[in-house]
Amino acid sequence: MIDFSMTLRQSEIKAQVETFIADKVIPIEQAFGPNQVDDKLRIELNALAKQAGVFAPHVPKEFGGMGLNHIDISIAFEAAGYSLLGPIAMHCAAPDEGNMNMLAQVANEAQKERFLRPLANGDMRSAFAMTEPQPGAGSDPSLMATMAVKDGDDYIINGQKWLITGADGAGFFIIMAASPNPDGGRNVATMFFADANTPGIEVERHVPTTDRTFTGGHGVVNFKDVRIPASDILGEFGKGFQYAQVRLAPARLTHCMRWLGAAKRTHDIALAYAKQRTAFSKPLIDHEGVGYMLADNEIDLHQCRMAIWHSAWLLDNGDEGGRTSSMTKVLCSELLDRIADRSQQIMGGMGVTHDTVVAQIATEVRAFRIYDGPSEVHRWSLAKKLARD
Repeated sequence: MIDFSMTLRQSEIKAQVETFIADKVIPIEQAFGPNQVDDKLRIELNALAKQAGVFAPHVPKEFGGMGLNHIDISIAFEAAGYSLLGPIAMHCAAPDEGNMNMLAQVANEAQKERFLRPLANGDMRSAFAMTEPQPGAGSDPSLMATMAVKDGDDYIINGQKWLITGADGAGFFIIMAASPNPDGGRNVATMFFADANTPGIEVERHVPTTDRTFTGGHGVVNFKDVRIPASDILGEFGKGFQYAQVRLAPARLTHCMRWLGAAKRTHDIALAYAKQRTAFSKPLIDHEGVGYMLADNEIDLHQCRMAIWHSAWLLDNGDEGGRTSSMTKVLCSELLDRIADRSQQIMGGMGVTHDTVVAQIATEVRAFRIYDGPSEVHRWSLAKKLARD
């Protein structure tokens, strides 16, 4: 049975994170403005989160985190997302959050000590190198063009990845590469660890994008004759796509959690504006058109939160969550985009300025309908499953 009432501990987590965001993060956000986040700011914010006891809510306690389950994480991440700098401060932003979750489940003990522990502590960042430019793998992973060829006890990796979040300044990469299938048939995919200073790895350039709050930006990364020992395979050879699902199903959901908090922020700002701004002899909120938009925001926020909690509950109860997290990702990415858009519209000219964070959130949340699987791909995948049922 799903219980929608918060436990005392969950209420405490919510209040603790909300206080931290309001008292520590938002003042820094307002001083920082709409600039690209760098590691200097990240380290400063991480230190504040550690002092407040809200650092790494998702990380197992043995690696220095809070060890929360998915329902608790949904509460903490929504509160963190109220500021675009909140997830960075609490070390629960992409791609590190998804990588930490995958490493905790798949990496061996030596790899956890070498990669997960310093990552979980915020001593380094990571990058997940899977997406490729045309004609390589994007939404269709079967097009993987980056190849890993066995050479003695090592593998030699060649290829190019792009839109690799956090590539510039990452301490290590998790590289997805294809290899010939030893049993014949289609190529198989494997994940490899690689320290960022491994010879042959080059961050060619930053890709200019609409967002500014992913530390290290989004890079084009070249891999030329990169030699990786077999001991640095993550998990087992040939199971890269399987591990990608271990990573992506919860990661889709945590994106929903963080963006829910951000969309709630745009709604709160628009609501306050509509109450104090007058036009045609009365406050904006008293005009039906504006009032209906605010009501729709409330409805959409509620739908997203319920979908997230249900998906989180399934994960906590042993469900792999692939199908449900996929549906939740589509629902939330589209509704949260609409909430931010309505909030801008309600605020008129103020909504397109950087005097508030509404414009920045509205700009950045738009990309969520594309990354971690475009809405159209999720719908197509669901339709195929419906045809088989």
